[in-house]
Amino acid sequence: MADPKGFLNHGREVAKSRPVDVRLKDWNEVYVPGSLLPIISKQAGRCMDCGIPFCHNGCPLGNLIPEWNDYAYREDWTSASERLHATNNFPEFTGRLCPAPCESACVLGINQPAVTIKNVEVSIIDKAWETGDVAPQAPERLSGKTVAVIGSGPAGLAAAQQLTRAGHTVAVYERADRIGGLLRYGIPEFKMEKRHINRRIEQMRAEGTRFRTGIEIGRDLKATDLRKRYDAVVIAAGATTARDLPVPGRELKGIHQAMEYLPLANKVQEGDFVAPPITAEGKHVVVIGGGDTGADCVGTAHRQGAASVTQLEIMPRPGDERNPGQPWPTFPMLYKVTSAHEEGGERVYSVSTTHFEGDENGDVQWLHLTEVEFIDGRLTPKPGTERRIPAQLVTLAMGFTGTDQDNGLVAQFGLDLDERGNIARDADFATNVPGVYVAGDAGRGQSLIVWAIAEGRSAARGVDRFLTGASELPAPIRPTDRSLMV
Repeated sequence: MADPKGFLNHGREVAKSRPVDVRLKDWNEVYVPGSLLPIISKQAGRCMDCGIPFCHNGCPLGNLIPEWNDYAYREDWTSASERLHATNNFPEFTGRLCPAPCESACVLGINQPAVTIKNVEVSIIDKAWETGDVAPQAPERLSGKTVAVIGSGPAGLAAAQQLTRAGHTVAVYERADRIGGLLRYGIPEFKMEKRHINRRIEQMRAEGTRFRTGIEIGRDLKATDLRKRYDAVVIAAGATTARDLPVPGRELKGIHQAMEYLPLANKVQEGDFVAPPITAEGKHVVVIGGGDTGADCVGTAHRQGAASVTQLEIMPRPGDERNPGQPWPTFPMLYKVTSAHEEGGERVYSVSTTHFEGDENGDVQWLHLTEVEFIDGRLTPKPGTERRIPAQLVTLAMGFTGTDQDNGLVAQFGLDLDERGNIARDADFATNVPGVYVAGDAGRGQSLIVWAIAEGRSAARGVDRFLTGASELPAPIRPTDRSLMV
């Protein structure tokens, strides 16, 4: 145990954020640089090194949390980094973006604020980059086998890095112009600066992974041709089919999917545009969807100078405490205030959009909504609650329904789908097509970054066994694992 009395002597402290009026003037990460390191040893010392560490089960990656907490407490950053990387290829991504189901499963969290696991994680990896403890791990010998990975999000990158280190020659295909998938263009800069992706890509290049951008499998290159070129294929193309809102007025200009809006703001930061083609500047913005993607739209609109920002959610407001149906150590649905919500705007719960209203030019101007309530288990409009709010830019952040089937990838491979419309796979993440595997949201459906990385690692093990007959790569999870699923 790091500090036997740590959880008794020290309260929970989290990363400090920069003042709202300061951070809204730039796109840098919201946290004060270097604010964690002075407090992180004491925070890691709050870990009780439980006999049964439920944080392991709460984390799909099976992170060795008590072990690296102990090293962080002792400020042995090299050992902490080694333990961190033993289960996670990209802790700087998860340390910034994961909702931390591990903290919800922390034993200390039964009756006290949980250990700041996420903050300890990001402190360890940031220190590791600073001291040079993160280095390329090129394989000692090559297997002579080749693997294509379709998609460069967290699942694809994790699979590619694992397979490269196993000695296979790996090429990652990405349809966008830069590597990173949703990490690159779906996550705003203020949540994770893209330099973190860039240096991981350079590490992977040094290890031998090859990257091919601007190539969409199914359109630019037939899936069947790709299969002929490589000994195995990993599909990590994500669940990119966005849920739409088929109500009157949806065709008006100014109504966009979140993933039409967010990437353009990121492209400005990449230097592709001076100003984004879709901007919130001076407009009344409405974000439909109360999840993390919706919050990303809120924070982006603030930085673009929106006149007002309103976020709508059809479900009731979550509670501040666990409800009886979500007991410890499961991941509870709680009312969450993100950095974007701290910056302003209004959040409205239990409402449903009925239609949009535009002007003579076909531009959206108003959003009409009504309050809803549960009656006999169904959300039902409440009579007399209809109203309209100004809306000159509307972003739809209502989630995703599955992998893209319009580009021909699924049909060209001849892949089976499961009952949820995702690509079907077995316990080794293999599809019905020999040599073709699937990892991440393409097979699981929309989920968390930790699940994506865990599935990428597990799929890599399945591919390695397919190519060589055995594998020494770790397999954190099975595709049927639904324990503590969020």
